[in-house]
Amino acid sequence: MLGFKQFFRSSLGRKLIMSMTGLFLCLFLIVHLGGNLTLFAGDEGYTFNIYAHFMTNFLPVEIIGYVLYISILVHAVYALVLTIKNRRARPVKYAVQPKAGSSWASLNMGLLGSIIFLFLVIHMTNFWGRYKFTEGTYREYRKDLLTGKLTSSVYLPDSPHFEYAVTMEGNTEVVRVKDLYVIVSHSFSLLWYVVLYLVAMVAVAYHLYHGFQSAFQTAGLASRKYTPLIKFTGIWLFAVIIPLAFASMPVVFYIKSLL
Repeated sequence: MLGFKQFFRSSLGRKLIMSMTGLFLCLFLIVHLGGNLTLFAGDEGYTFNIYAHFMTNFLPVEIIGYVLYISILVHAVYALVLTIKNRRARPVKYAVQPKAGSSWASLNMGLLGSIIFLFLVIHMTNFWGRYKFTEGTYREYRKDLLTGKLTSSVYLPDSPHFEYAVTMEGNTEVVRVKDLYVIVSHSFSLLWYVVLYLVAMVAVAYHLYHGFQSAFQTAGLASRKYTPLIKFTGIWLFAVIIPLAFASMPVVFYIKSLL
């Protein structure tokens, strides 16, 4: 037990924890992006609001969510501890040695991580906090299951404890749900928030450009055979496609708010 504790108090142990929590957060990004892309469904938030309710009220998903929050904190705390120790002693670099094109990202992981962490605090307070802990507004969707026609309107629940309801009226499905879509739409109509979001996505891109590959190396999950695939995935999926996809959301909503 003593050896186990000593290992996780060592620089290598801390980096292993960072790599594993980092890979878990990468997996979350894929799931989170898939859900958030429903913002573009063109159904006045019908799909997105149902998704939001599911993600915040289905117990197994809620448990995973709390594991996620803990992982973010652990990742941030261990990064801070490593940064402080590295400044006090001879730096212990990541397993991936930065090349010319990635040296800035590898040398500024602390700065990038700080920007991302600050953004996450603001982002979660603005969306998850308001959605989960304030009364907010509600939406009623009526979908004709024969024609597929969908209409929506503001819904005023009778009880302050109302969360979600699905009923049938003939061939019409009636969904009443808390409206996170309107919170997103309003937030993305604010220029300062859009700029903050875009800066954060740039930080995410650079952070993952170096961090994804390094995490596999540090965890001992990379080999000569799979390194090209890991590098390709780290660059194109996590450093390019995912940040651009997330960045497209505030940009599109902001442009729509100007029209």
